[in-house]
Amino acid sequence: MSIIDQTIEWFGEPNRWSWSDPAGVPYRTVEHLQFSLLALVISAVLTIPPALWLAHYRRAQFLATSAVNIGRAIPSFGLVILFWFLASRLEVDTTFWPLMLALVALALPPLFTNTYAGVIQLEQETVDAARGTGYREWQIMLRLELPLASPVILAGARVAFLQLVATVAIGAIVNDGGGLGRYIVDGFALGDPGHGEILAGGIAVVALALVCEGVFALITRWVTPRGLAIQSRAEAQA
Repeated sequence: MSIIDQTIEWFGEPNRWSWSDPAGVPYRTVEHLQFSLLALVISAVLTIPPALWLAHYRRAQFLATSAVNIGRAIPSFGLVILFWFLASRLEVDTTFWPLMLALVALALPPLFTNTYAGVIQLEQETVDAARGTGYREWQIMLRLELPLASPVILAGARVAFLQLVATVAIGAIVNDGGGLGRYIVDGFALGDPGHGEILAGGIAVVALALVCEGVFALITRWVTPRGLAIQSRAEAQA
């Protein structure tokens, strides 16, 4: 039986689409998204407020620039293994924290950099005008800079989330759950009979990433201020 036939047969199993079966695709997909979304939320809470404040006062520009290079230099797999090793040495739960800490560490750089860049690129005249109408500094940050920088911030969130989706699959090596990546790890453990499961797991991860990409595109379009969207379309047509 070819690997394609194995994959089709694997997807065709009746219990594969059961919501109640922990080995089913729906259950694993929800598990995958839970890890990814939780890591993104934690990273956003830790990163966006300080990045917004620093960008408003034009501070730590070197840190914002360095964050991009740091994010590119960190190997996902190495980070997962490092935190797993530390957790096992410290006798901490190795089924959750190693993967979660690695995910948060990977999401921080793009979120910080894009939040900072989104605020920095705003025209100073706009900020000065808001200040002249009596806006306080925190009001300028929350009511002006944050909404106008939202498309750039969401672009960073999209990059971070897609990286998280990919890393959760890798994390199945050290995590009993592991989301859709569990299929890939289990397939390798089975050897030749598991080749179809490996391919099916890879297809499922790619499909999830593409769906998430589309969802982020819709969210970006929805939250972008109308005036900013019109200006962007005008610039694109020029």
